[in-house]
Amino acid sequence: MEILGFVLGFLYLWLELRASIYLWIVGAIMPAVYAVVYFKAGLYADGGIQIYYILAAVYGWWAWAFSKGEKKELPISSMPLRCYLPLVLVALICFGALAVLLLHFTDSTVPYSDAFTTALSIAAMWMLSRKYVEQWLVWCFVDVLYVFLYIYKDLYFTAVLYAVYALIAVYGYFDWKRRISAQ
Repeated sequence: MEILGFVLGFLYLWLELRASIYLWIVGAIMPAVYAVVYFKAGLYADGGIQIYYILAAVYGWWAWAFSKGEKKELPISSMPLRCYLPLVLVALICFGALAVLLLHFTDSTVPYSDAFTTALSIAAMWMLSRKYVEQWLVWCFVDVLYVFLYIYKDLYFTAVLYAVYALIAVYGYFDWKRRISAQ
């Protein structure tokens, strides 16, 4: 299952780099695969967030396909300043709630790192659904953290995938910045 998730992960990233709406199809399949992998590894928050990713894929497809109710694809843009504080607050609340849940209701061996990476991933996925270029910066940071977490949990293929994700996130950021200028 981990290898299938690994392959789907590369396909997803390739589609994301191209800003292809089809990333959302893979984005609905890949989380189902990784939910199994993460729950088996005791990464309960990461496993649970896969349900969010499936729902986010539906929302992302809709948001990208129908910008402001028009039949026009959402353009790549920078995140408005008014979104930063609420997004940070939501991420902090998610982190706190997940950490409490993992500490008190699971046998997680990594409750804080699982909760932290999951909370940041929730924020980054929302940013991606709005096609904000800054999502790449959040993903780069989170992906580096995930590499260490997955190595610790003996998920080596997934660790490699996230190391590549981190590198591609840097490229993606600059590519999307270029695309904003070209729009």
